[in-house]
Amino acid sequence: MKILVVDDEKLLVKGIKFNLENEGYTVDACYDGETAVELARTGGYAVILLDLMMPKVDGLEACQQIRQFSTVPIIMLTARSEDADKLLGFESGADDYITKPFNILELKARIRALIRRSSMPVNGGAKSGKLVCGQIEIDPERRSAKRYDVPVDLTVKEFDLIELLMRNPGKVYSRENLLDLVWGYDYQGDIRTVDVHIRRLREKLEKQPNAPEYIITKWGVGYYFAEQ
Repeated sequence: MKILVVDDEKLLVKGIKFNLENEGYTVDACYDGETAVELARTGGYAVILLDLMMPKVDGLEACQQIRQFSTVPIIMLTARSEDADKLLGFESGADDYITKPFNILELKARIRALIRRSSMPVNGGAKSGKLVCGQIEIDPERRSAKRYDVPVDLTVKEFDLIELLMRNPGKVYSRENLLDLVWGYDYQGDIRTVDVHIRRLREKLEKQPNAPEYIITKWGVGYYFAEQ
């Protein structure tokens, strides 16, 4: 299983590469966003670790470019911990975010979680039947989505979020509930992370994102998927 590590701090890359290879991963490395985008086109990676601040093309731009052709799980790496930076990362299509300096065990755990979620059906296939509501169809077994029968590319967390909502139509989830259920490992980030992902889902799945028919806001409470 291949992982791409992208950071202009070569000593940090060397340490990450060493630790991940000891876990049995095959690790490629590069040091700028431009090269990262080119490698992502043909690399067949299970996860990409992508630094925020880099020469030539920064991590946000590289993430946006990769998202134009791939839903590979992306973890943003950065020395900046501001919530605004995290939200920008999620806006660009990142699935997760970790702030330097980080514990390598935590990084490994997040990598394993993303790989597991991107490659396995929920509950080992126990609920693998397609979920269909109006124009929206998702297939948990294949982790694929369609709108008007046209395939739609969703990131790992976008898929997890819409699957949870579609499995429980009419049930209102607070942002805190969704962070706990979808991110799942005591995520300490801004609850606006949920708002970013909801907006991206509406843009991809709703006919009119500003007047959603399916992914509904319960003002002052949270979000739910409309009962049909």
